[in-house]
Amino acid sequence: MDAQHTYDYDRPTRMLFLGEDRLADGFRLIGFETHPNPDPELVDRTIRELLRGREKAFVVVDDAVMAQDIPSLKRVRREGGRIVVIAVPPLGEQPQLGSEVARRLAALFGNAVVNAKAEP
Repeated sequence: MDAQHTYDYDRPTRMLFLGEDRLADGFRLIGFETHPNPDPELVDRTIRELLRGREKAFVVVDDAVMAQDIPSLKRVRREGGRIVVIAVPPLGEQPQLGSEVARRLAALFGNAVVNAKAEP
């Protein structure tokens, strides 16, 4: 194994949260780097830095951030790889399923099925 591969395994995965401040406190308490209420430029810059540094990262954004037109966010969602991005809904809200799979399911079965509340 060459030095580059060894180095990749030794580097920890960064955990970041970018989203509303009410959620940021909880993520900070469990060890995430947090960026409360980020503007689109900060989100774009943060993800570009992860890409440039070839870092491994688990990035959690809120639904509002995910819905914005942020080039680097779209890129990592499209390409996958070292950076995994998921979205969480605002506190007390239903998740907004925005994946290609969710769109296909909605087209086949209707939005009511995709957005149905789970029974306890």
